[in-house]
Amino acid sequence: MTTEFLSLLCLGLCLGYEENKENEKLSKPSLHAWPSSVAEAEGNVTLKCRAHSQNVTFTLRKVNDSAYQREHSSAGNEAEFPLTDLKPEDAGRYFCAYRTAVSHEWSESSEHLQLVVTGEKDTRAIFVSIFSCISILLLFLVVIVIYRCSQNGSSPEESTKRTSHSKLPEREATADPQGVTYAELSTNALSEAAADTTLEPPGSHEYVVLKL
Repeated sequence: MTTEFLSLLCLGLCLGYEENKENEKLSKPSLHAWPSSVAEAEGNVTLKCRAHSQNVTFTLRKVNDSAYQREHSSAGNEAEFPLTDLKPEDAGRYFCAYRTAVSHEWSESSEHLQLVVTGEKDTRAIFVSIFSCISILLLFLVVIVIYRCSQNGSSPEESTKRTSHSKLPEREATADPQGVTYAELSTNALSEAAADTTLEPPGSHEYVVLKL
């Protein structure tokens, strides 16, 4: 009787311990990236999830992507999730959780890990920067060429103006030093000739008679 009672007592204690263990709240795991949370495109990175219990099953999930889920069982307290040939869409926030062999629910989620994938975006930024520099340089050269062409196009007009200005002093030099022009001299000469004809008395002309 005593033996049966002790056996039932031990069984009850064991069942109670297992039930309490099942209802025990699992602690939050930790998640980190190796070698770094910033990786280049087409590179590799490993996400490691670590728990405080042994012989557990880990799960890795992604924020804002309910379809993404990876599981890994481990006899220890850590699981590795390798991410290979990274693409820009692999970037984002990840978190992990775990459960033991006797628990039916997952533990609390770990802190979110931000994974950054560089490479393709940086290449586009560099290409845009180079293209902008080349465009500015070409624009500068076009402005210089237009300026030089405008200078060369205006030079014949300036030379014509200079020639006309240089001929003006020569024309002024051919005029009378006292400012009398050729037209004025001709007019004066004609006036003097008319005056002489008017003042000459009649009969002053000599006539020659030829006898035949």
